Amino acid sequence: MAATAEEGLRVYHQAKPDLIIVDLMMEEVDAGTHFVKELASLGNRAPVYMLSSVGNSMNLATDPGSLGLAGVFQKPIEPEVLLSVLKTKLKRR
Repeated sequence: MAATAEEGLRVYHQAKPDLIIVDLMMEEVDAGTHFVKELASLGNRAPVYMLSSVGNSMNLATDPGSLGLAGVFQKPIEPEVLLSVLKTKLKRR
């Protein structure tokens, strides 16, 4: 878990996660998008999901894959839905 993009990169290097969930607006607007781009430049292979309060409109306006995302979740998300999607994704890896 990390509160900022900088901290997230440190955790990423230490933990080598199987899956990443990032908030669109971490410490500032669009920090999550910049964080995802940085992960891609590092060669990240773990699926990245974004949490956003604008999730549905983001899905309509932008292809999540073009941002390097496996998907976008609209806040608030039901825990059962989140767990179901993540379990399915992790089984495919």
